[in-house]
Amino acid sequence: MTRPHAPHHNPPPHVLREYALIADGERGALIGPQGDIAWLCAPRWDSGAVFAALIGGRGHYTVTPRARFVWGGSYEPGTLIWRNHWVTAHGVVECHEALAFPGDPRRAVLLRRVHAVEGDARVTVTLEPYAEYGAHPPRGVRHERPGVWSGRTGPLHWRWTGATDARPGSDGRHTTGLAAELTVPAGRHHDLVLELSADRPGEEPVDADRVWHATRDAWARAAQPLPDCLAPDDTRHAHTVLRGLTGASGGMVAAATTSLPERAEAGRNYDYRYVWMRDQCYAGQAAAAAGAHRLLDDAVRFVAARLHEDGPRLAPAYTVTGAPVPDQETLPLPGYPGGGHRIGNHVNRQFQLDAFGEALLLFAAAARAGRLGPDGRRAADIAVAAVEARHQEPDAGIWELDDRAWTHSRLICAAGLRALATTVRGPQAASWAGLADTLTARTAATSTHPTGRWQRAPDDPGLDAALLLPAVRGGIGARDPRTVRTLDAYRAELTHDYYAYRFRHDERPLAEAEGAFLLCGHLMALAEHQQGNEREAVRWFERNRAACGPPGLFTEEYDIGRRQLRGNLPQAFVHALMLETSVRLAAPAPTEGETS
Repeated sequence: MTRPHAPHHNPPPHVLREYALIADGERGALIGPQGDIAWLCAPRWDSGAVFAALIGGRGHYTVTPRARFVWGGSYEPGTLIWRNHWVTAHGVVECHEALAFPGDPRRAVLLRRVHAVEGDARVTVTLEPYAEYGAHPPRGVRHERPGVWSGRTGPLHWRWTGATDARPGSDGRHTTGLAAELTVPAGRHHDLVLELSADRPGEEPVDADRVWHATRDAWARAAQPLPDCLAPDDTRHAHTVLRGLTGASGGMVAAATTSLPERAEAGRNYDYRYVWMRDQCYAGQAAAAAGAHRLLDDAVRFVAARLHEDGPRLAPAYTVTGAPVPDQETLPLPGYPGGGHRIGNHVNRQFQLDAFGEALLLFAAAARAGRLGPDGRRAADIAVAAVEARHQEPDAGIWELDDRAWTHSRLICAAGLRALATTVRGPQAASWAGLADTLTARTAATSTHPTGRWQRAPDDPGLDAALLLPAVRGGIGARDPRTVRTLDAYRAELTHDYYAYRFRHDERPLAEAEGAFLLCGHLMALAEHQQGNEREAVRWFERNRAACGPPGLFTEEYDIGRRQLRGNLPQAFVHALMLETSVRLAAPAPTEGETS
């Protein structure tokens, strides 16, 4: 039974390690330990948030026990179905959470099933949908029939089923939402279903049992058997997260969120709800290593389409529909504590040469798996031509900094050319290998440090984690003295206790300038593995795969002093490298000349 309960203000923010993600490929929601859905953009990843409490906007959807509780939770294996688990003084309550999967690009269906595991479940339920980051309150709220409410917010229609005795709240000017107190008898469950749509909902509400069954069945079909790996459960979860971030277009967003801070009050907070070419290629290469052909095919399809459309003018990132990323702007919101309130991204103004090299590595991996068709082959030709035409231009590089002749950008293009050359025979292979030799020689002439290692750029003698990647990808030999010296120097100067940093910002201790970069930790594992240092490789892998919270989600950075996640959540490229590293470290190290 339900009874009315007055709506309350937004739930307070939590540390990032406590948020779980549910996703359907087209959008994702973050759920806190109080059962508070504090972030959901609809109808697409980069649309305005309808629940924006995470960054200080109005809007949330909360199901939380009325009694004091201790929280826990877990995913159903191989899915992004989250089970919030609360132990109270009176029993045990669970709420199973999911977005109907696979998602419809124009309609989100949010499923919440309250289970009275031990004793009666008494929970408070609050729904406050505020479109466009809290700018548009609910309007036209009406009780269509027993247990079914509907209304509008901004451009969205919504319908909510299951809260029979809910009542509207008001701030004196607008309806603020709906709230109720729900009691579920011991051993029973109760469904709450929220539909959010760009179009008017159909005549009949969603059948919860049917959609739950379809969602679990779809996740079971999306699961793929993985080869031998170091951490099977975590590796499967990483694949599942990547699948949840990948939509029908094949595009995989870099993260589900915007403006979560990489460093408190440092201004380093960005909108990652777009598809970065580099990240998509990392995910595709990880999928190829794991035999996850659906993710590999998605990556090839999306990257190839962008190359066919934009050729040498390939942008670093796109929306999930392949449109340009909008310009960066700020929202009139307080933001997540220590963070900001940005949407859009200035990456749309950059040139990143390494994206072409990563595309070539992706296409080569697909070719080795027998999954690169004629369309992909033509896209590879376009990428090769772009590298040939633009490799001498300065670019923003992997870390999106000022334009320079970044060493990593040129060497990763050489790696891509070499990898692709192994998939064909004849003059074309020789031409691509020759271009790779030219890039390597020119880069060596300007960017070899006096100590014999690689340096970041001709005018920057520093070290950089990205300099490990060309050798890992076969662009430079594993036994090449520059490879070995770069790894030795990086290990000595930019790592601490099996955590790794990108580069030195200034004279401050590493951990004061930024968090440990989890992508770099996995690169160290791959580099040590390539050198045959198996024990060290496993130590790197284990250290960095543990840098997460109970839901097993990674951000870009990890604050090792406070043991906290930093940056947008979840960061796709960390899950991709974790997946790949787990698989590769379970196999013998590649021999000289092999690509990983």
